[in-house]
Amino acid sequence: MEDNLIFKALADPTRRTLLDLLQAHDGRTLNDLCAPLDMSRFGVMKHLNLLEEAGLITTRKVGREKLHYLNAVPIRQIYERWVSKYAEPWAAGLTSLQFELERETQMETKPKHVNRIAIKSSPEQVWQAITDPAKTSKFWFNCAIQSSWEIGSSFELLGPEGEKKVKGVILELDRPHKLAVSWQFVNLPGTENDAPSRVTWEIAQHEELPGVTLVTAVHDDFEQALPTAGVLENGLPLVLSGMKTFLETGSTLSDI
Repeated sequence: MEDNLIFKALADPTRRTLLDLLQAHDGRTLNDLCAPLDMSRFGVMKHLNLLEEAGLITTRKVGREKLHYLNAVPIRQIYERWVSKYAEPWAAGLTSLQFELERETQMETKPKHVNRIAIKSSPEQVWQAITDPAKTSKFWFNCAIQSSWEIGSSFELLGPEGEKKVKGVILELDRPHKLAVSWQFVNLPGTENDAPSRVTWEIAQHEELPGVTLVTAVHDDFEQALPTAGVLENGLPLVLSGMKTFLETGSTLSDI
């Protein structure tokens, strides 16, 4: 059913144009998206609503403005379901999503990367998946999370051999609804000079679907063209997709 909504949304050229506009420049207002289109605001809103219903975009309120973001997670899932198992290995490079970072003048007023997914699970189960090292290793590139889970305490992401991959501090904690951590890669080439950024998990029961939880991952508080931003831009959709697969089936993406 979810695939049907996505394919239906992608079938319309205007909706594909809107996705292209968001890919070129994320976090746009309705006025920004209307400008290149020969269409009324109401018509553009209808298309945006269909894209949001299919999960291909997400929206966030910042002040009085409603900002629209391309959501890479469903597109990644379509790739995993319909492309990766049939394609040659080199084809993966053809489908990787490239996003331009937001204009410098807007950097302090809105999130930068927003990804969202619906999971047939409870908020508490999602929280455990994010914070339990035995579970995170199933979908977070074989890495386990370590922390005492108190505001101000340290946060680490450890590799399979116990090597430290990421370090940070717990900034916000409201179990099982919200978790925010500072984020800094420790030994990833090219990120040595990056200042800490922030990753926030927002977990909420779906308002209309019992037993379904909406999980939103936001990466923000980083400088333009930061190497860390590029890594998380491609990595977080895979983490969310892997979490969904693990919680709903008990399997990992590599098992499918």
